[in-house]
Amino acid sequence: MSASSVSSGRSTGSYGRGARILSIGIASTGLLTFAYFSIASHVLESAAAKRIDVLWSVMFVIISVIYRPIEQLLSRTIAERRARGQAAHSLRVPMAIQATFALIFLVAALAFHERLINNVFEGETALYAVLVVGTLAYAASYFARGWLAGHQRFGLFGGLVLMESISRLCFAVAVAIGLASGETAVALGIAAAPFVSLVVVPAAFARRGGAAIRRDAEIAEAPLTVDEADAALAGPGTEGVQEAAAHDQLSLRRGGGFAIWVSGIMLSEQTLLNAAVLTVDATALNRALAGIVFNVLLIARAPLQLFQAIQTSLLPHLSGLEATAGHEAFARAIRVTVLAIAAFTAVVVIGLFLVGPYFLRHILFGQDYVYHRLGLVLIGVGMGLHLTSGALNQAALARDRAGAAAGCWLLTAALFVAWMFLPAISDQLLRAEVGYAGATALLAVTLIVLYRRGSQAPARATPTRAPAG
Repeated sequence: MSASSVSSGRSTGSYGRGARILSIGIASTGLLTFAYFSIASHVLESAAAKRIDVLWSVMFVIISVIYRPIEQLLSRTIAERRARGQAAHSLRVPMAIQATFALIFLVAALAFHERLINNVFEGETALYAVLVVGTLAYAASYFARGWLAGHQRFGLFGGLVLMESISRLCFAVAVAIGLASGETAVALGIAAAPFVSLVVVPAAFARRGGAAIRRDAEIAEAPLTVDEADAALAGPGTEGVQEAAAHDQLSLRRGGGFAIWVSGIMLSEQTLLNAAVLTVDATALNRALAGIVFNVLLIARAPLQLFQAIQTSLLPHLSGLEATAGHEAFARAIRVTVLAIAAFTAVVVIGLFLVGPYFLRHILFGQDYVYHRLGLVLIGVGMGLHLTSGALNQAALARDRAGAAAGCWLLTAALFVAWMFLPAISDQLLRAEVGYAGATALLAVTLIVLYRRGSQAPARATPTRAPAG
């Protein structure tokens, strides 16, 4: 059996196991997140519950834009190096980029603190403090996620996100049973969650062993030049692994460019999930309507959290295939993922059509609002298209097409925001539902075109070394 066959077989098995393990952890996370907001809507008045929704929306726009790019960068580069049989990985450049992003956020948050308190959180200083502390804490959490994904430690990755969601939920439960009271107590769970999630990190490093830790520390201190590193994200060329390895360290220019493009992708994704909440909050006469829009978009957000399991394991898997196995195995992984998404979407859409309005109104949120069947079905369809776009986006990142993928996402996000300000549909909730379905359809089409163009490119040479274990 050839080394490339061994590589492909191991990678495929690892991807399948990783997706299953992460699906359990992140499915639980999605349900617990849903439970957190459901309990919050029951124990708080509508205006306070809406402020919690806005806090979550603002925070996760920020952390997705400034931290998930480093998670993706670490996952991709570590997995690609491991596929080539190289066990050591420099963390200095990703750490520098992550720290820079966190510092930029802190400076901006301090500069605009009065506007954030008064205009976003309606005078609630505690919510501003939760935003700042929680966002800074997530820097470490997302760095750990990228490291764990790149090393395919999916059990620990699932444990990290599960601990995060459980700890957040505990604060809402404490208010529900009378141990605490008020929106500040509920909001504190959002700040505490990233700290608690890091309890899995010592276990991850303990499993590596002291020798591996010392080796990474030595690499992190070594100076890197652009010439030594410029092909870190490009994968091996036709000259084989030795030439690729000579250029395999990650440069600040290369890593920073990748992170900036992925920041654009993350900003666009969060725009699709949160722009409707923020625009309705800014323009609606009914102050509680933004919370209703947030509740509806949770239908999309919760499955997206679930399929982060597949996306998280998909990127290192595809990066390894791109380095070792070629287009056929790459296309098979994408095809299986998209078929699974289509089946899941069909189940969700049927469920929303049959019981969606009753379930949201009487069971989940307990608010006196009539949810319309057509709008919920549109959200379900949009969710499926969004998930498909996420899988195709991972293919683009694995092929070092982050810039082209970012263009697709940014165009879609800009059109969606413009749509939300147009009075084409007077009902703002229905406008958000139609806009989300249309935007995700456009996004999926543009990413399909990008994927097909990438699939027509010449296959990369197969290296001669099997991946490190």
